[in-house]
Amino acid sequence: MLNFREFEAGPDPFGRKFQVLLKWLQTAISIRHADTVDVKFILTGDDAARSEKTIALPHASLQEVSRETNRPVDDAWCGRIAALHLIDLVATGEDMEKDLVTLTRAEIAKWAAEIARQEQAVTTAR
Repeated sequence: MLNFREFEAGPDPFGRKFQVLLKWLQTAISIRHADTVDVKFILTGDDAARSEKTIALPHASLQEVSRETNRPVDDAWCGRIAALHLIDLVATGEDMEKDLVTLTRAEIAKWAAEIARQEQAVTTAR
């Protein structure tokens, strides 16, 4: 299963890889008056250049997907959803110019399904 606290992302469309560290995960109501869970990552490229990306997960969408998948909303689930999106963001280069990326409900559902698939694969392998 994906370690969302420290991982490698890439290569990006230019062949670069990034070491990624979780900086924090918090409810954005307190920091930017948004009804989201914000997950902030620090990316360090092969060339030692650093950047930060915040993946915002809207609470309403998280709650809907949580009910549909019968999965509680917790820090690990939110962190893994954000990490999967960040890995995809790096691989495609899409939204790399943005510091803040807000996921849609469909994107949250997509990554939640991928987490469920990964967990099932681990369980089956035991």
